[in-house]
Amino acid sequence: MSGTTLDDYTGRYAARVHGMAQSEIRALFSVANRPEVVSLAGGNPYTAALPFDDLEEMFSRLLHDSGPKSFMYCPGQGDPRLREAIADVLELTGIRASADDLVLTTGAQQGLDLLARTFLDPGDIVLAEGPTYVGALGVFQAAQADVRHLPMDAQGLIPAGLEEALRKLETQGREAKFLYTVPTYQNPAGVTLSEERRDEILTIAERYGLLVIEDDPYSMITFEDEPPKPLRARVERGVIYLGTVSKIFAAGLRLGWVLAPPAVRDKLLLAVEASILCPPALTQEATRRFLTEMEWQQQVKVFTTLYQERRDALLGALSDYMPQGTSWTRPEGGMFVWLDLPAGLDSKAMLPRALSERVAYVPGTGFYSDGDGAAHMRLNFSFPTSDEIREGVRRLGGVISDERRLRDAFTADTE
Repeated sequence: MSGTTLDDYTGRYAARVHGMAQSEIRALFSVANRPEVVSLAGGNPYTAALPFDDLEEMFSRLLHDSGPKSFMYCPGQGDPRLREAIADVLELTGIRASADDLVLTTGAQQGLDLLARTFLDPGDIVLAEGPTYVGALGVFQAAQADVRHLPMDAQGLIPAGLEEALRKLETQGREAKFLYTVPTYQNPAGVTLSEERRDEILTIAERYGLLVIEDDPYSMITFEDEPPKPLRARVERGVIYLGTVSKIFAAGLRLGWVLAPPAVRDKLLLAVEASILCPPALTQEATRRFLTEMEWQQQVKVFTTLYQERRDALLGALSDYMPQGTSWTRPEGGMFVWLDLPAGLDSKAMLPRALSERVAYVPGTGFYSDGDGAAHMRLNFSFPTSDEIREGVRRLGGVISDERRLRDAFTADTE
């Protein structure tokens, strides 16, 4: 097949592949990672804050004690000892979980993919916040689902909007397969579903028989005394829970989990075995030892203190450098701020100019399935230093001010 081009394969692709596209974030990586660019675009945890001397000792013990076993296959559901340790971690959040009901995955992203394989047929409706996590959109897009966005405000998902969407579907003789939600320190908006609304959302879901997929990667990265209890801690029936160690330990280990009722768990296991056979034993053993042998809660506090300082640096810089008409969220945890541009500006159209001024962000369009979000952008504060954040926002404020002046000049010329 020498001399073929990419187009030569078009007729061979599965139908689901034709709608797949690179995410807004990954498309930025090659440019945003240049050293002269201040990147407020990524969502990387600051792994340089990990205690590498202690980790070196831990990995040395791991290899000495269980090296051969850790380089072998393992059960498809994951190491039962790690599942027990994760159940203990979940208990700290108020979730009562049995290790038997946990399925370990290669990151929460794979958990999403497994759930999509289990529940979604082409054309099925998924309800999700608007905006929502870009990785979830990629999974739902690959499953050929129809994503319907629900409105949010500073208190998170609006219950009346959920009920209206469900009532409308009911009158059409249709139903949503599930609600996908990131209720705590949401990616990308940085907002948190209020206590009152959590109960309202669960009541509405129960009334309509709506399954809820709760994605909870950020709740331990809290800048408040205590984060709100997860939805799964309030209601066991009807809520499937996704978690990960990416934000409390290391994203590169690719270790996550799905907490699901037995019937769903069994289907997920079939999907695991069909896709990867089993999760990696080495990263499971490393995670188990981190959670049982090291001061992991203290490490979470290290991350939290660092991210709060950087959050404050970002909010302070936004106040100092953003032009009138710009607004943003104030996250109480997590890694992201959602910025609303002055009227008439387009974050995606503005990005090339921002990159030329050596600052990167993610346009809001990446977090919607329908092309919405042009008036918004996501800013990350977990990875760049406070000084880099301040300089990046200064550059970004200049770009937005210039874009607004150009818009105003164009508007005046056309009147």
